[in-house]
Amino acid sequence: MNIENNRVEINGQTLKINKHIGKGKGGNSYLATWGNRSVVYKEMHYEPCDMYTFESNKLRSELRDYATLKSVGIAMPELMYHDDGKQFLIKEYIDGKTIAEIVAENSLKDTHVKQMFDMCERLYARNLNVDYFPTNFVVENDRLYYIDFECNVYIEEWDFEHWGIYFWANTTGMARFLETGDHRHLSENAKPHKQGSEETVARFLRLKGAGG
Repeated sequence: MNIENNRVEINGQTLKINKHIGKGKGGNSYLATWGNRSVVYKEMHYEPCDMYTFESNKLRSELRDYATLKSVGIAMPELMYHDDGKQFLIKEYIDGKTIAEIVAENSLKDTHVKQMFDMCERLYARNLNVDYFPTNFVVENDRLYYIDFECNVYIEEWDFEHWGIYFWANTTGMARFLETGDHRHLSENAKPHKQGSEETVARFLRLKGAGG
């Protein structure tokens, strides 16, 4: 744990932690102020994760994945700083709502889904998947950003059309998940609940390759 009194000292400059904004498979993320900028401070953790195996150095894995996704042309926050010894990174803060929040509000736009399919086209061409869970995407000024740095070798079972899309289509389940933090409103053993989302998913799939 590198945080003391809501501050992190980095090369003589103080980063101020404002609030905890999320805990993922790989680390804890905090909204912070660094100089005159809002940033995200992410500190790696090494807690076990069901159905997922990490490399021994999560930070190096994230940095490698970041470079890969940048080369693919995925819209992401810029990496600003990292410390391999202390296992943290600092990245640009994308100021907007997550897709999870947008789905829960039933305000997801067709343009958001089309942008996701555009990302998928780039990823699949490089034999890659990302983590399509809606908390990993933020919309700022109507542009979709992937705010995680994780990517994996493409497997159809875990791609957007066969996995992630069902979370994007489950308004009721997502609202309950955000209220309770209980993934069972959305999935069982990491597999999304599909019943009740079929019509929405079918509509989303018709947007694939659509212009506009």
